[in-house]
Amino acid sequence: MLLLTTMPSACDSMIDDIEDMVSADDPTPQDRQNARKSIIPRARKRKDQLVPEELQADSLIPGTQKIWMRTWGCSHNNSDGEYMAGQLAASGYKMTDDPSEADLWLLNSCTVKNPAEDHFRNSIKKAQDQQKKVVLAGCVPQAQPRMDYLKGLSIIGVQQIDRVVEVVDEAVKGHSVRLLGQKKDGGKRLGGARLDLPKIRKNPLIEIISINTGCLNACTYCKTKHARGDLASYPVEELVERARQSFQEGVCEIWLTSEDTGAYGRDIGTDLPSLLWRLVEEIPEGAMLRLGMTNPPYILEHLEEMAKVLNHPRVYAFLHVPVQSASDSVLMDMKREYCAADFRTVVDFLKDRVPGITIATDIICGFPGETEADFQETVELVRQYRFPSLFINQFYPRPGTPAAKMEQVPAHVKKQRTKELSQLFHSYNPYDHKIGERQKVLVTEESFDAQYFVAHNKFYEQVLVPKQPEFTGKMIEVDVYESGKHFLKGRPVDHSKPLTASIAAPLLKGQVSGLTQVLLTSIIAIIGGK
Repeated sequence: MLLLTTMPSACDSMIDDIEDMVSADDPTPQDRQNARKSIIPRARKRKDQLVPEELQADSLIPGTQKIWMRTWGCSHNNSDGEYMAGQLAASGYKMTDDPSEADLWLLNSCTVKNPAEDHFRNSIKKAQDQQKKVVLAGCVPQAQPRMDYLKGLSIIGVQQIDRVVEVVDEAVKGHSVRLLGQKKDGGKRLGGARLDLPKIRKNPLIEIISINTGCLNACTYCKTKHARGDLASYPVEELVERARQSFQEGVCEIWLTSEDTGAYGRDIGTDLPSLLWRLVEEIPEGAMLRLGMTNPPYILEHLEEMAKVLNHPRVYAFLHVPVQSASDSVLMDMKREYCAADFRTVVDFLKDRVPGITIATDIICGFPGETEADFQETVELVRQYRFPSLFINQFYPRPGTPAAKMEQVPAHVKKQRTKELSQLFHSYNPYDHKIGERQKVLVTEESFDAQYFVAHNKFYEQVLVPKQPEFTGKMIEVDVYESGKHFLKGRPVDHSKPLTASIAAPLLKGQVSGLTQVLLTSIIAIIGGK
């Protein structure tokens, strides 16, 4: 039976946490979805009027409204967004791609750069101008919940995404609530929400799995640590089970993500290679695993095993290792806990042991105290390695971080250095030598211009292939005939049979993962009725 309770008037004001209002015995989203089927609203009679009162169900009953969600930032944030969308859909809410028709906006923020937070702040104002209900998520409100522009708004914390339905329910009713607590077990911090929650994958062919949350570093420029906290890893068995379930739902590619995948397991007595070898056992033929970002200090001690894993035919030979600067003095001011030689050791070892590996890296231009000589060391690093994937960031001082209080490099100098490094990056074409190669590629996406399908080869290089429906989710053979700065183009090999990577049919776009068959039927009906 579904119990409908009246919230006390105190809920009209800001509530720091609703732990006391909702207990572990209360209905889960799945319980609520089943229970709603047997609820028949009754028209009430007013004392002065005997005719039934018209019931505005969409405005009175939480769980019947339309929700639009926007996510900024990393793949970890995207995974959180998929979980929140899945739980809301499982509870009866209708997820929509049209912000104008939504009753509530769920804004999932990123705190890495000023522009990302500016977009987030502008979206809040836009929602308020359009009289939309708003719920905020992600790293910005978690790190700074008392910011003026967040006052009076409902917030769901990064470790509380399994309770997003409760927060949205209250927001729909006009109450402002905040859930920002840390998940702990016996005083030990946990990785976050359960991995077996319902989710709606943005791409039904790709599963994003967060293997840990938080990190061990204390970089002076980083605000994400304020939100995600110290390292907390998920147990190996839970991650393996999540991967197994994903493949049973038609996924053909898994991304592992976190603030630092290399640090995985240090808090629970294991390590990243141990996890990877277990996951590899679950990967069907033709499916692939992609590793997320790892900082140099935590990969150094595992280089031998990591090289073996990256050579596995079902693991992309790809690793994202941010260097940020090639100047040791700058790295020391950043508190990055490694030197430029350590980074070179990682890159050189992996390039030697994993032929053709793609190393992606990040660079910050104009960090406080960076001299021209410091910057030229970074330029020389890029010139030496000619990284095919390079993320160039102009330094932005994030409020509340130690770097924001340091003496800043003039804005015009930061801008000039960013421009110079960008020009160097665009001066070389990393894929020209690939023309004429025959490659196996896994097709998972559509290109931005909708003219091609996007596939990736063993080295996670982007290969554009003809947009033929039978290629979706398949591994195919192509002959590379053209290259660009960020892509290759491949022509399917005649008489080559596509390999079906999935062990089951993929879920439909917008379909909820992780539900029983009864609930899946119910959700499909909801999606079809939009």
